Amino acid sequence: MYAIVEIAGQQFKVEKDQKVFVHRLQTEEGKKVSFDNVLLLSDGDKVTVGAPAIDGAQVGAKVLKHLKGDKVIVFKKKRRKGYRVKNGHRQSLTEIQIENIVASGAKPAKAEKAAPKKAEPKATTPKVEAKPVAKKEEATQDLSKMTVAELKEAAKAKGITGISSMKKADLIAALS
Repeated sequence: MYAIVEIAGQQFKVEKDQKVFVHRLQTEEGKKVSFDNVLLLSDGDKVTVGAPAIDGAQVGAKVLKHLKGDKVIVFKKKRRKGYRVKNGHRQSLTEIQIENIVASGAKPAKAEKAAPKKAEPKATTPKVEAKPVAKKEEATQDLSKMTVAELKEAAKAKGITGISSMKKADLIAALS
């Protein structure tokens, strides 16, 4: 049985008891981590493809250690210009070991956390009463933020004549 799973923005083909090097995860060494974004599952002849992910599928892994990868040398040169730049880079990696692959029945942990956040903003509604007082101040400030074309359309709607020769300051004065 194997699965194709997305871990830290990259896709990996994983099997049980396989060790994989992935981009640095924020989990401590020795802790278990699960990945919900399973794109494909294969169990012998049975292949399940997600659209884009399989609901209820999950891959469990254990963080073995954090380490740095091999040094990569980046050398840039422009001929006949005396331009040479040499940089090195070592990628931060995490070694994980795949412990289990669950085809169905896994509980998504992210869905439970999202529900309480949506309930909190509904409780605050007294801001509606304060807005009509500040509308006159906002209207004069909004006129200066508007473009000349928008000001001309607003002047046409109010029935002001001679707007074709007016500048922005004149249009703002006429509208307020």
